[in-house]
Amino acid sequence: MSDTQNQTGIIRQTINEVTTPFKDLFKTSKALFGINLSYLLEGLTYFGMLTLLALFFNQSLKLTDIQASPMVGFLTGGITIAMLFLGATVDFMGIRKALLIALSTMMVGRIIVTLSPLIGGDTGMWSNSHLIAMGGIVGIIIGYGIYQPACYTAVKKLTNAKTSAMGYAMLYALMNLGGFLPGFISPPVRDKFGISGVFWVYVLLTFIGIIVVMFLLTKASLKKALDENQTIEIEEKETKAEAPLKQRIFNYAKRFPYNDYRFLFFIFILIPVQTLFAHNWLTLPQYCSRAFSGVVSEYFEFFVNLNPIFIFILTPAIAALTSKKHTYKMMIYGTIVMASAPFLLVLGPNTTILMLYIIVLTIGEAMWQPRFLQWVAEIAPKDMTGIYMGLGQFPWFLTKVLTSFYSGWFLTKYCPTGVPPQATHTEFMWLIYGFIAIASPVGLILARKWMLKGFKEQH
Repeated sequence: MSDTQNQTGIIRQTINEVTTPFKDLFKTSKALFGINLSYLLEGLTYFGMLTLLALFFNQSLKLTDIQASPMVGFLTGGITIAMLFLGATVDFMGIRKALLIALSTMMVGRIIVTLSPLIGGDTGMWSNSHLIAMGGIVGIIIGYGIYQPACYTAVKKLTNAKTSAMGYAMLYALMNLGGFLPGFISPPVRDKFGISGVFWVYVLLTFIGIIVVMFLLTKASLKKALDENQTIEIEEKETKAEAPLKQRIFNYAKRFPYNDYRFLFFIFILIPVQTLFAHNWLTLPQYCSRAFSGVVSEYFEFFVNLNPIFIFILTPAIAALTSKKHTYKMMIYGTIVMASAPFLLVLGPNTTILMLYIIVLTIGEAMWQPRFLQWVAEIAPKDMTGIYMGLGQFPWFLTKVLTSFYSGWFLTKYCPTGVPPQATHTEFMWLIYGFIAIASPVGLILARKWMLKGFKEQH
């Protein structure tokens, strides 16, 4: 066989590895397809509202940047802390019931947020409208605190050893595909009906998500999918307590990884690089709408939400090409790439540089984030996946909250509202954010020998 034929064979094999995940997306069980479709819709709704939430507080409730950013942090950070306390819901209730409760609660919360300016009748910090909006956000927090752990638990139960890695990667990718779609939906609706009009679209999509779960995640479809993966558990057994509730709670507390210092270091060292995720909704919408003019400013939702569509394309492809790579090494490589992205924006507002920033950020994220989620889910005992997912996300809570407290100040100082783009000075802001992010890969590298002693090769 010639070298040319060998090269052709390698190319075909690589293309097949990259494209197979997308083909397999439509060959999954009915139950897993329902999970994927629900996650796609929720990605659209969640990221769509998140992109506009700070601006909603600015325009509809008259909050300043410094006041509005912590409100967004309250939502994003609250979701993460809710996972810690509510992640176990799926372990007790089962997948279907947990998802229906979660989506219904989020829909009510989103309705309240949308109606808050009309119901309250006033504006400003701690006004009636503001307090009502915060009440709605609490509903979203509670619902999402149940929703994400339930979805990851479903993937763990509905996949097997051969398909689990791609199952987690596709779930992460599909939510990001949903997060890209607001770039097309939001601008025309916002232009005609305002931000509240966009929020009503997301309320409708949440309702559609409830219908998807009701009709695709039936007990019969769940049982069939579980049986196909040779899983001995079925949905009905999930809701049947094998021990008294008090004993089960005691067992949960006893099995928490409080003393697993490698696990704790691993999840907390990622806080610096995770701040870049938070800036996607705390800083990037304002940066694109204020520091740029023309297309970027007018259609900022499109540019802000380019990261999710790139994630949808790259995550399964990278997962297929790096499935045999050690998780810890992928974490180091991925965080280095991701943390390098904000240094590009130090060059100043420029459309080409902005696109390059998004691409580099996305490649790094696709390299490490799904592997981290998979690792947390896989090391969890079979009846504690939800709570482990919640615990693994706790540092993410700290990231969202801490970032929200200083991002508004940086925007006010370096990218204020009401000034022409040439009067903004965003270069130093992104330099500081880059130095913060690079602390994660540095920490992972310095702790490499100690950490690898606690890692199984398959993780």
